[in-house]
Amino acid sequence: MKIFLDTADLEEIRRAAEAGLIDGVTTNPSLLAKAAGDRNPRELFREIAEAVAGPVSAEVVATDAAGMVAEGEQLAQIHPNIVVKVPLTEEGLRACRTLRSRGVGVNVTLCFSPLQALLAAKADATFVSPFVGRLDDVSSDGMRLIAQIREIYDQYAFETEILVASVRHPQHVVEAALLGADCVTLPPSVLWQMLRHPLTDHGVEAFLRDWKALGKPLL
Repeated sequence: MKIFLDTADLEEIRRAAEAGLIDGVTTNPSLLAKAAGDRNPRELFREIAEAVAGPVSAEVVATDAAGMVAEGEQLAQIHPNIVVKVPLTEEGLRACRTLRSRGVGVNVTLCFSPLQALLAAKADATFVSPFVGRLDDVSSDGMRLIAQIREIYDQYAFETEILVASVRHPQHVVEAALLGADCVTLPPSVLWQMLRHPLTDHGVEAFLRDWKALGKPLL
């Protein structure tokens, strides 16, 4: 399963990429506004795309198909790794099909039902992003949605990749992997949580303590 970092924070992206922990990045206007400051968003997208070897989702802000296509084409010109992010609306799916016909990768976001995911796949989306955390927030079952989409996509051999989004904790990642999701995108805090376990920390401390007691150099 591919792991994407859901942030526009270059420091976090470079840290995770240099450690070999991530396959790409997803961003949205909220994350970009938080990280960009006075910087030109176009330049920030370029730096992010240069920091990772895989796809970087950059979201349009237009609400009509023609506007989304125009913005999407401009975003795609920034770097070959850029994937254009559009909302799962009628206009978004129109834009998706047009952009895909022009060779541009598209991430269809804000998916909350299996039928929406089916329509995204029929529009030839590169990725579909179901928001599991937001469904959990309203007492629905976000991971059940992933299972339903996986079954539908496998049934009809759709090539659209399931990109699990709105991840709140490591258990979401475990469940997504067990269900066969293609990708998961998560905030840096969750990625670093995935690395840690108290027994690992305890083991390292014990080994170092015992080696120090030995009183001899390693080499």
